[in-house]
Amino acid sequence: MPKEITPYKNSTLSKKEQVATMFDNISGNYDNLNRVISFGIDIKWRKKVLQLVAGTNPDTILDIATGTGDLAILLAQTKASKIIGLDISSGMLEIGVNKIREKNLSKTIEMVLGDSENMPFENDYFDAITVAFGVRNFEHLETGLSEILRVLKPGGIFVILETSVPDKTPYKQGYHFYSNNILPIIGKLFSKDDVAYGYLSESAASFPYGEALNNILRKTGFINVEAMPQTFGVATIYSASKS
Repeated sequence: MPKEITPYKNSTLSKKEQVATMFDNISGNYDNLNRVISFGIDIKWRKKVLQLVAGTNPDTILDIATGTGDLAILLAQTKASKIIGLDISSGMLEIGVNKIREKNLSKTIEMVLGDSENMPFENDYFDAITVAFGVRNFEHLETGLSEILRVLKPGGIFVILETSVPDKTPYKQGYHFYSNNILPIIGKLFSKDDVAYGYLSESAASFPYGEALNNILRKTGFINVEAMPQTFGVATIYSASKS
């Protein structure tokens, strides 16, 4: 299991509560700052997630850790009749609701405040489930993955987009320099929460990726598990299904 990294090291709050507070604090700058930090490449990664999900022709989609709804909005292109964006941060959801309203997608996309480890949905409910840059924020990874398996329909698709660490030189060295030195500085310049982007960098570096995460998915009960590294390995898309 991954080492637990929390945003506020001296806090008595649980990781879940700390993550909610952190994202509430940075919600106003989150979208623009993400574009800067990833040089806009995260848009390309999300489009690949869309392609994987669209290929299954889903009617119901759940986007976990939806944040301000970027991926949920993109997934509307699948023509699914119902998309639910779930997040633990009310601040992020508030911005997402406004974005969805501006795009006239309120009838299709519903934003729900909730806990990914205890979701208010029936068993075998969703045709497709996605998580973009969110699984490393789960307080109990296997509990969250088990909940996802529970609400996914048999034969449904589960897609994760998450940061990972490049294995090859010089990308590995460049990644560590950027994430340890540049990313926290950018975060402090643009965010009122001084520790948020240090946490995001630290949690990304310690989280299992590639075959390590594949094995956790298999252990949880997922089948057809596949990892697809993106952009020299700085991110990875994982695809899995339910028997």
